[in-house]
Amino acid sequence: MSRVEDLKAEVLKAQQSCDIASLYILEQKAHDTFDEETLHGFYANILDLALEKLTDTLEAHRAMDMNEVQDFATIRALYEYAIEHYSSGQISDASALFEVLSGLSNDEKFSHALKLHWMASRENITLDDFISDIADLDATQEAGTFYISCFNKKAQKLLDKSQMVGE
Repeated sequence: MSRVEDLKAEVLKAQQSCDIASLYILEQKAHDTFDEETLHGFYANILDLALEKLTDTLEAHRAMDMNEVQDFATIRALYEYAIEHYSSGQISDASALFEVLSGLSNDEKFSHALKLHWMASRENITLDDFISDIADLDATQEAGTFYISCFNKKAQKLLDKSQMVGE
């Protein structure tokens, strides 16, 4: 079998097992091997699995555990999906996703960070403005998180404003 066929077989096995974490492990190989259309399908499959897991989690009334590999990979996929909406100007869709994500995990730092994403998007602050005015990307990179996790002083103003509104 060719390299492409081998990788497709690995991807299929991970998809059939609903193993989002393994799909992320295969991500670099997919980038190096697949054409644009196949790569798009690869990410669509990750998203489909993540949305299924989201539905299952909400129906079970449980929080996702960031220390559990599949939950972590699911949250990452859903966060990337929300950021994709945010970056394409679909701010209200991103805001709804950030709101759900802020309450989805048992990780307090993640939940707090996503509440800031949600508040900013709810205020119609664009992703570019969020990144330049509220986020601290250098500190986020140092923290090593997959999500924007560190913020500057303007984030406190956003929190104060939402508390004045009574949320």
